[in-house]
Amino acid sequence: MKKISCFYHLLVLFLVGLDQLSKFLVVKSLFLFQRVEIIPGFFGLTRIHNRGVIFGAFSHLEQPAARIILAIVSLLALVIVFIFYLKTPLTERMIKLSFTLILAGAIGNLLDRLMRGYVVDFIDLHIGRHHWPFFNLADTCITVGGVMLIIFLFVPQRRKECSPCS
Repeated sequence: MKKISCFYHLLVLFLVGLDQLSKFLVVKSLFLFQRVEIIPGFFGLTRIHNRGVIFGAFSHLEQPAARIILAIVSLLALVIVFIFYLKTPLTERMIKLSFTLILAGAIGNLLDRLMRGYVVDFIDLHIGRHHWPFFNLADTCITVGGVMLIIFLFVPQRRKECSPCS
């Protein structure tokens, strides 16, 4: 069981490291608002500084009060997720993985907020005429983990029932 538990801890560290490395490379490679198109009309990289929360929500709030409030709220959310992460039994693998992803994303964005005063977002998607809000790997972890958590907590799972052969 310790090996399994260690896997989740290492996965958090790996994802936070990958998130921070990707942001470091973007900051070193792109000017603010510079766009590099990867797949024309669909996917690119654009460096922005997000002073709000996921997908830029609340970025219009005044500084520095907003920065302090967002840091406190982020820290409280992180503590709550960390408690659920620790209390989730290893037998609940998908729920544990969900909390692992959410925890890694929350740590990655909180590190940005504390070190820079904003979060570096850079993933830039266009779907048809719709432009998706900028995001980063930490946001992706939070979103995927949240969707997984909803699915595994609230959608009834069909369990295979063994029936004796007749």
